[in-house]
Amino acid sequence: MISIECYDSVVFTRTRTGRFITFEGLDGCGKSTQIEKLANVLRAQGLNVVVTREPGGTAAGEKIRQLLLDTSTSGLSPLAELALMFASRAQHIREIIQPALAAGSMVLCDRFTDSTEAYQGGGRKLGSEAVLELHRILCGGLQPDLTILMDSDVAASVERARRRNKAQGGKNGHGRNDENRFEQESRAFFGRVRNKYLEIATREPQRVVIVDARGTPAETHAQIVEIVRRKLKLAAKTA
Repeated sequence: MISIECYDSVVFTRTRTGRFITFEGLDGCGKSTQIEKLANVLRAQGLNVVVTREPGGTAAGEKIRQLLLDTSTSGLSPLAELALMFASRAQHIREIIQPALAAGSMVLCDRFTDSTEAYQGGGRKLGSEAVLELHRILCGGLQPDLTILMDSDVAASVERARRRNKAQGGKNGHGRNDENRFEQESRAFFGRVRNKYLEIATREPQRVVIVDARGTPAETHAQIVEIVRRKLKLAAKTA
């Protein structure tokens, strides 16, 4: 598929031969675990897989992530938060996602623009319009081939995320400190986030598939593998 896109006022042609799969859901729903499980399955089939995340994914993006997620950044305005999310994403597309897709890789990304629409548009009450317009301008309208929305109970997911960060002692696998800022939000905030996610899924059923993430990791994994196999027409041996 050939597309014409515009970044930094420069128009270029991109040949997209890879597949782009994003994982969405509340903090603590198990996205990271499921991404790694799926990556292992796809690699076993001989596919080249790139696993990445947002905010982050690049050196600049990881610095923005630290700023966005650290609890010490308490005075950040919702609009500043929105702008930083897209700054990280624009660099991520340019540096990681776009080259990987052009090379024919399978890109698995932990969060993308749907997260911004859910958390800033829904949770922060900024609405969808600004998010979608920024996505069009800054991301060239790039859309995943498939989005796995891991639906879970608000209270259970947030509690799991808080326990995880506490157990890690403020550290995560990328060597960054405290990433608890969003997890300090109220249950009402996360309720708005979940509702916005469900709204997105209703609006774009051809792209977004809801997976019930309330079962065991193995049960959730089985659902995801079947969805990926069916939607992207992969060989049955991925099951």
